[in-house]
Amino acid sequence: MDNGTPRSGTLDENTPLLGQRKHNSNLSIRFRKHMTSNVSKHRADVVLLFGYLITGLIDSSAVYIWGAFASMQTGNTIYLGLGIVEPQASTRWLKSITSIASFCLGSLFFSTTHRLLGPRKRITLLLSFTLQLLLLILAALILTLTTAPPKDSNEIPWNVVVPLAAISFQSSGQAVTSRVLQYSGLTSVVLTSNYCDLFSDPRLFTTGFRENVERNRRIAAPVLLLIGAVGGGLFAHSSVGMKGALWVAAGLKAGVIGAWVLWPAERKEEEE
Repeated sequence: MDNGTPRSGTLDENTPLLGQRKHNSNLSIRFRKHMTSNVSKHRADVVLLFGYLITGLIDSSAVYIWGAFASMQTGNTIYLGLGIVEPQASTRWLKSITSIASFCLGSLFFSTTHRLLGPRKRITLLLSFTLQLLLLILAALILTLTTAPPKDSNEIPWNVVVPLAAISFQSSGQAVTSRVLQYSGLTSVVLTSNYCDLFSDPRLFTTGFRENVERNRRIAAPVLLLIGAVGGGLFAHSSVGMKGALWVAAGLKAGVIGAWVLWPAERKEEEE
């Protein structure tokens, strides 16, 4: 006789479904919290230092093959000045101004994006570095699928201008991230001030490895840039050329994205 009490069979059928929904809801909440949390600044300098490796790899190839820097704009500014004095001597200054303009636009774009979406939110960093990766892939694809002009050519074809602009634009994202994470000395595009600060440090030779972290960063930055530059030089002198350097740089950038996915969230004491 049915007295209005649900049968046990009904409970058995519904309970797993309800439990699964609750489990999925909890996973969704945890995922959303993970993606919208601020990443911890603690040890984030390790990820930023990795950017020097990428910069060295790309810029050494770009200077050798294109005659202009893709990331470091100090050298490009010098090339621009030389071009203003003698514009007919080469087209290097035109490539340099393309790189400078793209880097400046990228800095405006990435800094605005961070301000609007939340400077240190995980999702903001992931979007930023994913765009950087896509621009590197775009540049690599163009160079892979088209014929490169002769190295001594005075023309500036689209398959040089577009990749150079894309690489310069994305490189500003690394520099902006160093500001966001409050490691202003690790822009991955400047070393002169790094050398000055390193050899001006009164504790340069007087403290152990763990007692002077800032010095360690200042040593690691040029070393990693040099390693990347050697790698880029090897690519530039090989048959794969610039496109080989870019594909490797894209792989390294993907590794940085993975690091931000797994990076611990900010603790309360960091917020304070």
